[in-house]
Amino acid sequence: MSKLIAVLPGDGIGPEITAEAVKVLEALKKDHALDIEMEEATVGGAGYDQHGHPLPPETLDLAKKADAILLGAVGGYKWESLDISVRPEKGLLGLRAELKLFSNLRPAILYPQLADASTLKPEVVSGLDLMIVRELTGGIYFGQPRGIRLLDNGERQGYNTLVYAESEIERIARSAFDIAMKRDKRLCSVDKANVLECTELWREVVDHVAKDYPQVEVSHMYVDNAAMQLVRAPKQFDVMVTTNMFGDILSDCAAMLTGSIGMLPSASLDSNGKGMYEPIHGSAPDIAGKNIANPLATILSAAMMLRYSLGKEALADKIEAAVNRALDEGYRTGDIYTDGMKRVSTSAMGDAIVANL
Repeated sequence: MSKLIAVLPGDGIGPEITAEAVKVLEALKKDHALDIEMEEATVGGAGYDQHGHPLPPETLDLAKKADAILLGAVGGYKWESLDISVRPEKGLLGLRAELKLFSNLRPAILYPQLADASTLKPEVVSGLDLMIVRELTGGIYFGQPRGIRLLDNGERQGYNTLVYAESEIERIARSAFDIAMKRDKRLCSVDKANVLECTELWREVVDHVAKDYPQVEVSHMYVDNAAMQLVRAPKQFDVMVTTNMFGDILSDCAAMLTGSIGMLPSASLDSNGKGMYEPIHGSAPDIAGKNIANPLATILSAAMMLRYSLGKEALADKIEAAVNRALDEGYRTGDIYTDGMKRVSTSAMGDAIVANL
């Protein structure tokens, strides 16, 4: 029985980069017996423009019945003046919450062909391969109460609540430990336990879960030190697990170690392995429609989808190998271009991946 993929292109460069991932999946469907069907829907600003809401009911219905979701990007200047309740990002947050996608996997891998593209010295980043596991449905992004209120003295005050239950911490910890068991068996939990009671509990629960994974070497690090260490000596890390907000920040930091945020995919999983797959970069409205965006993060997100949700490990390997071969052949979009390489468009990069499958 074929699997249903919900394709949500979103905003900005989202439609362009998603089209290239779909092109790759269609090639696998045609030539390598990938049994899938794909159905497209709007989300984010596009959802608001067409249906008056960033997460239209029909989009949510499709996402719920699909076996996996492939997402482009959401947001842009056009919608910044909207009330926060209907801004494009609410569509993304709504999908995560409604589908209970609590475990966000963000790999940071430096392809050897791009070692010179990193702003760090090659000896610092060559061979980098780390995984950041970010808790995705709790923490300060979802905590209540929140808002902007008027104080007695007439001054406005913004407030948000950082809150985690033990069960939320335990399930993301187990997700991270399971991933560490498949890698180098090293896990660093990142918190701010010296000043935040919520993350003091985080550390206690991680240590409790660690007892069930005696093979995994566990360490703890404050988030400010972790940010510094990612730049100083990133290869010391194998798997990092952390809160929603800390993971949001650290994964973008780790992305730039690899030379371009346009190279890195992500997966957001529920407890049964159903997931939403997307590049970690934003919608880049300044280059939307110019056919110059890097589609590789989205194409690699499709590979993660095949591996984690559809059980097609060999086809995931095939996509990743095709990316490596295209890079070996010198194909580069503008964000990773260096002298002597073949500078290509978004669609031409997609064609190069298909040719190398």
